[in-house]
Amino acid sequence: MTITDWPRSAVDPDPDSASPAAVSGTPASVSQTPGAASDAPEPASETESGTGTEPSPGKLTGTQKWAAGAIVAAALVLAGIGLYLSFEHVAVFAHEELRFGSLGKGQLFAVGVDVGIMVMIAVDLLMAWLKRPISWIRYPVWLLTGATVVLNAASGAPEAAWTLLDYVAAGAHGVVPVLFIMVVELGRTSIDRIVRPDQDERDSIPWIRWVLAPVATARIFRRMRLWGVTSYPEMIRRDQELIAYEQWLKRKHKGDITQADEDELLPMKMAPYGYTVDQALAMPDEQEQAAQEREEEAERRRLDAETRSEVAKAESEVERLRAKGKVEMIQAEVDGQTGQARAHARAQVSAAERAAELEQEALDNAVIAEARAREAEAERKEAMEREAKAEADLRAAELERQAAEKRKEVAEADRVAAAEAQAIETQTIAEARKAAAEADKAAAETERDAAETRRATAETDREKAEEERRQAIALADIARAQKEAAEAEKAAAETRRAVAEIERRAVEAEDIAKLKPRERAVRKVARMALAAGLVTVGLKSDEIHREACRVIKITDIQNELAVTSPGTASEYRQEAAELLAGGYRP
Repeated sequence: MTITDWPRSAVDPDPDSASPAAVSGTPASVSQTPGAASDAPEPASETESGTGTEPSPGKLTGTQKWAAGAIVAAALVLAGIGLYLSFEHVAVFAHEELRFGSLGKGQLFAVGVDVGIMVMIAVDLLMAWLKRPISWIRYPVWLLTGATVVLNAASGAPEAAWTLLDYVAAGAHGVVPVLFIMVVELGRTSIDRIVRPDQDERDSIPWIRWVLAPVATARIFRRMRLWGVTSYPEMIRRDQELIAYEQWLKRKHKGDITQADEDELLPMKMAPYGYTVDQALAMPDEQEQAAQEREEEAERRRLDAETRSEVAKAESEVERLRAKGKVEMIQAEVDGQTGQARAHARAQVSAAERAAELEQEALDNAVIAEARAREAEAERKEAMEREAKAEADLRAAELERQAAEKRKEVAEADRVAAAEAQAIETQTIAEARKAAAEADKAAAETERDAAETRRATAETDREKAEEERRQAIALADIARAQKEAAEAEKAAAETRRAVAEIERRAVEAEDIAKLKPRERAVRKVARMALAAGLVTVGLKSDEIHREACRVIKITDIQNELAVTSPGTASEYRQEAAELLAGGYRP
């Protein structure tokens, strides 16, 4: 609930104090502890060696160390004095009054008590020095010290009635132990302030306030101790704010504070629990906000649960559909493998029929090739005859050339003779002879050219005949190769037909035996190995497997069985080798 602004207290809040966050349960510490002189500037500390440099917090100067050493030495001296004074009295009292039996046992009792006190004091100071103080350890120390004081006082108690001097004497026995405990507590507090300079310190309430307002001061003291408020000014500020708010509330309702609603009365109700006015007034809004956040968190968790439930249902449906799909896929795979086996069988029968047709075509091709071979042989013989004729023509042309040469020589001789007889023959006869010689020479030239032409023609005919002979030989070789290929094709066709017949019988036997697709595939691979020339006689299982790996390849198995995985093909080959080793024969 929101209320109108109320007048603030005349006392300003302590700037060194921070208001704590409101909580639904016990409030935590509400303020930082201000120093004892938080409003006054700190005096300059003594510098080290006159250099003007301030020592760091927790560090002691040389003078301070000497002073601390002197204090520790004095405390040890005080402890020694106390032990000395109480040892004999406690030992005698333990022997005589406490019935320890002998004086030695009484002395051991006194030593044990004193040593126990010293050990616990040393542990308390050590843990305070290590910033790990043990708060409860001081109470056993106080108890044991009080016990020694009582024992010392009891050892000097008079047998008759106590006088004032007896009470003074009994009290004097406790002066040194109590003084020692006070020194120890002072040292412990000093060590704690040195090793933990930032630790909050609880302010003390002025004694004058206890005198002037003891009841209100007791309430303030109680609230400071219960709820961890270490600052006295902060506690005063809270009390003043509460009083000012109560006065404002009375003025608002014309003096009748009972007319205020529950939210307006919250500061008075929550003040004993350490809440400030602002924290108490903010509680309804904060609680409503927290409730709303809890509702939102609950709604979010509900929606998350519904979402997870829907996701689980969807995943369950997906798993069911996936399982159903796997079953359908396996069924389709089985049907496909069965159909594939049947299709392989039909394809093999068709291949056998096609092989028979090819065999017939190969026979026809062989006859044709043989006829072509005979024709090529005839052409070769004819070419050889033409080559012989060309050689004869070449020899005739050579003879004609030689005759022409002879005639030329005769003509030259006639010319020489005509020249010799020129002196005696007439010019007419010489000219006639000269014309005849020229005519003979022209005839000889013509005959020689004709002989050259015939010789070239004969050489051309011979080369042509040689080329035709080579072609005839090549045709004969081709025909012979075609014949051999036809015979090989015929043998292969016979083999394929036999293999197809074996495969057909094996497929029929497998259909009768109702074998699974994998068993059919393994037997198919075994038949492939046998068809590839695998011999299993006298071989062991691993030797048969090695031979099977040699004669058939993984790719052949994949192509034949239409499998994509090399691992599956390898497994088929391994199982086929084991099947052959077991005596399988199609």
